[in-house]
Amino acid sequence: MARILFADDGIVFDGRRAEEAPIGGAESALVGLAEALARRGHAVGVYNNCAAPLDHRGVEWRRLRDGMPAGADLYIANRGDKLLRLVPAARRTLFWIHNPARYLLKWRYLAKLAWRRPLIVFSGPYHAATYPRWAPAGGRVVIPHGIAEIFRTGAPAAAPPPPRAVFTSNPLRSLDWVLDRWERDIQPAVPGAELHVFSGPEPYGGIGARKAGLMRPVLDRARALAPAGVVLRPPVARNVLAAALAEMRVFLYRGDPGETFCAAAAEAQAMGVPAVVQDIGSLRERVDDGLTGFIAKDAAAFSAAAIRLLTDDELWRAQHAAALAGKRSYGWDEAAAAFERLLA
Repeated sequence: MARILFADDGIVFDGRRAEEAPIGGAESALVGLAEALARRGHAVGVYNNCAAPLDHRGVEWRRLRDGMPAGADLYIANRGDKLLRLVPAARRTLFWIHNPARYLLKWRYLAKLAWRRPLIVFSGPYHAATYPRWAPAGGRVVIPHGIAEIFRTGAPAAAPPPPRAVFTSNPLRSLDWVLDRWERDIQPAVPGAELHVFSGPEPYGGIGARKAGLMRPVLDRARALAPAGVVLRPPVARNVLAAALAEMRVFLYRGDPGETFCAAAAEAQAMGVPAVVQDIGSLRERVDDGLTGFIAKDAAAFSAAAIRLLTDDELWRAQHAAALAGKRSYGWDEAAAAFERLLA
């Protein structure tokens, strides 16, 4: 058994909140990995901006401001450069990042990375390619995020769902573009089709609150498109989202260069929901073109693929089966095993 410590200096969250309310992808990943490592017998502590100390599912949640131990077998600093100064006697230090690594090319990051020399953990090839070879690191490793168990265990659909599409990401990440495709092309070709939008600032804590003004026009547009079948819903907890995805026919998302893993696409694919996306960010790593969805080359191809999946039952059945067969084998236990190997 190893003593494994995490530190995060972002929004307020803990393991219990992750079960009861929507949280961001990086926060959800930390919870998933910490709990998986605890299940595997390790002593796991997370030091962050949790509202109060909490022991939950084998993980000790403690307030970062109260201080951290000096040592651990493995210390995982999550995103923040100031965290690299903590746990100086750790046997192994990792710097786990979740955004394109170009933000590290600032003096305050480069200086600490050169001094601490942590092993930097990326979530995929696209992500790793955003950090130049010349930049300092104590090594680089790719470990994809796991997919939460609740999205990996849903039963296959007994029949194709009604023509119901879904968007489950940040409204500033292509929702306006998807609404364009829906209003101009998709819904007119499939009368009665619905686009369910689970989106809003709530998962992002204070950051979301600061960007709520930017999000509002996009969400207001989605709300105004109710006559065109758009159903605006707030972000929801994972169990509610999994139940909703089981009723969806296609996941629509253009993509964003800032998306280094795209849990939204991964969760939909694991539930057997075919996806229509573009080759932006990490989406080529999540969707198998022509097998579990389509990677559209342009707006016209995006709309055409969405229309096909909303109307062609045989195509939908084939892609639903392929997604279930190929997109749910890697969960947080598999990711935790990869992190364990770094202890050697």
